[in-house]
Parts: sequence; structure tokens; C-alpha cells
Amino acid sequence: MSAAATFKSLLETGLGFVYPENCQVCLRAPASVADGFVCPDCWQKVRFIKPPFCRRCGLPYEGDITTSFECENCREMELHFVSARSAVSAGELILEVIHRYKYQRALWFEPFLADLLIREAAPELAKEKWDFLVPVPLHPAKQREREFNQAERLGARLSRATRIPLNTSLLQRVQPTQTQTRLTREQRAANVRKAFALRSDEPLDGLRLVLLDDVFTTGATTSSCARVLLSAGAESVCVWTVARGL
Repeated sequence: MSAAATFKSLLETGLGFVYPENCQVCLRAPASVADGFVCPDCWQKVRFIKPPFCRRCGLPYEGDITTSFECENCREMELHFVSARSAVSAGELILEVIHRYKYQRALWFEPFLADLLIREAAPELAKEKWDFLVPVPLHPAKQREREFNQAERLGARLSRATRIPLNTSLLQRVQPTQTQTRLTREQRAANVRKAFALRSDEPLDGLRLVLLDDVFTTGATTSSCARVLLSAGAESVCVWTVARGL
């Protein structure tokens, strides 16, 4: 067994002592560290996003649409990314897991969330050349409070799976903003319009970048990030998130 495999085995054994070997969602069925402490029955509640969906924002649609299309919302918005995709729909289970992961430091859910992202994003990203994965940054005050950036941690796992380097030095959040949860689409866009900036004046000429975040709702946050990157010379910016709000 390699040193890395040995370390992983020891880590999982240690986590097994810290956390009970049962599902941390339903608290009934058995689940292991490798499962992200999510049992098979809860896994069945996850809804992966499959076509048809809007080619711009990834909003899924029901029906027999067979051609590429752009939804009405995207036609009405000024979005700066070329496309946005999410691995799964933001159903009740997914939102609970993400909330507990971010705000209650339920880090044992990280392998589960990363697995969802990797399953869908890795094959798609392999179809084109991308220079960097860029996590949406938190404001320093928010990061100190939370002690970690979920987009950065999930991005590190996606980076290992895809071998696309993770770059955390391109963007910074320069304005603290109120949570987007209760805001309208227009309010969300105004809330983050000037929230992001480059960390340096170094040009990004010709770079093709993948923005990463946990949840995509209206696209206001990622579009604001994409605008900053494109203004510095990036050739193209796409977006990947774990979940898509509907």
C-alpha cells in the first residue's frame, strides 16, 4: 500500500472514531466516511441535472427539447460568463447538507459534495482546455468567521480529479455584502456589482478560467466575478457549482 493510501486509510479510521458510522442526514441508516456519511436511501433523493437545460445558465427544463437553447431569464440579463453548469438540483437534502457544511462546520459532508461536483464537472471540463479553477472568494471578515472557504475546499478536490490547477490568487472580495438568500434578482446583482476585484494588476491575457462556487441561483455573484476576470484579459470564463437553485 502506498504512503498516500495508508494515510487515507488512517484518516478514515480516525474519522470513524470521531463521527458515528451512520447517515448524518437521516441519522438512521449506516454510512461511512467514504460515503460522506450519506446513506444510499438519502443518495436516492439527489437529482443530477441532465438535458434539456439552458446552455447559458444551466437551468433544467422538462420536456422533449432536443436543440440548444437560452432561457428567457438569460436573455434579459447581462451575464459575463459563457456558460454555467451545476451538478445537482438544490433540493431540500442538498440545501441542508450545504448549510450544515458551511455554517456548522460539518466537514464530514465534504467528500459527498465534492463527489457530486466531480462526477458531473470532470468529464465536461476534459472536453476543452482550461488554465485554472478559480473559487469565488469570501470577504476576509467572513472567512475568519467561517474559518474556511467552501468553494476553495471543493475546488481543491476537483483540481486533483481534473489536474486543472486551482488558483486562489486572482480574485479578492473587497466589499462585505449581505447574504443573497432573501434578495430579488435585481437586488442580488446590485449587492455584488462592486464586491470583487483582482488581487494584482497582472494581466490574464488569453486565460480560460472556471469559476467555482457551491450554489448557483441567479448568477449575480459569478457574473460579477467573471466581469472582473474578463476585464483583465481572460479569454473565457465558465461556471461550475455543486447545486442549482430552481
